[in-house]
Order: sequence, then C-alpha cells, then structure tokens
Amino acid sequence: MKKKFSVTPQDKNDWNDFTSDMPNISVKKADLFEKNISINKIKKLDLHGFSLVQANKFVKKFITDSFNNGYKKILIVTGKGLRSKSYKNPYTSEKLSILKYSIPEFIKNDSDLNEKVDKITQADEKDGGDGAIYIFSKKNKIL
Repeated sequence: MKKKFSVTPQDKNDWNDFTSDMPNISVKKADLFEKNISINKIKKLDLHGFSLVQANKFVKKFITDSFNNGYKKILIVTGKGLRSKSYKNPYTSEKLSILKYSIPEFIKNDSDLNEKVDKITQADEKDGGDGAIYIFSKKNKIL
C-alpha cells in the first residue's frame, strides 16, 4: 500500500503565489484557435441577381483583391439557377447561361485569373453546396 503524499505549507504558499498570476498566462489552445481563424478566414462573394457580364467583372476583381490580400481560400455563391429565365428561351443553352457553370469556365479561360487560381471545387453543404464554389489561390510570391 502506498503512502499518501502530504503537501507542506511551503508548497501550498508557492502554489498560491503561482496561481495568483494566472490572468497573465494565456491559454495556448485559445491562442492557436484565434490565430487559425484569422489565417483560414474565408472571404465570400454572393452573385445572386447579377447578370453574366456583371458577375464576371465582380469575380475578376474579387479574386484579384483576395489574392493580393493573401486569402488562400475564397467562396463564390453562384446559386443553382433555379429561377433562371434561360429555361423559357428555347434558343439559349440552359447550362451555359447559368452562373453555376459559366463562372468556373470564365476563371479557367482568363489568363490573369489563371495565374492566381490553383483549383476550383464545389463548396460544402454548409457553404452553399451545389450553388457555390471554393477557389483556392496559388501562393502569392509578393506577400
């Protein structure tokens, strides 16, 4: 059977002195969490209600600004195109006029954006699912 260790009065005083300065000690996990949020913050652009020409202009400026400011991942909400008027026009392709399909094509075909974008993927359900895309930036050599 082990003997219990008894704490001396000096140990108690040392412990009390040490813990009295606890507000000056930061919690490592909380610090890392805050730093992680600021590093992995996702910038978002919602294109609901934009025409194709307007959307392309905004996307180009948004990606360029995000790249220059060091964002590694951005979110562009295009919508699913459920209320698109292209369904009523038999002479218009349903898929090409919807931002969901045209924005990734615009990015891939623009040489300036192509230098900044590493990959484009579908967003998670929580961020818009089928109606949104993530854009991952290449490393900005200036930053």
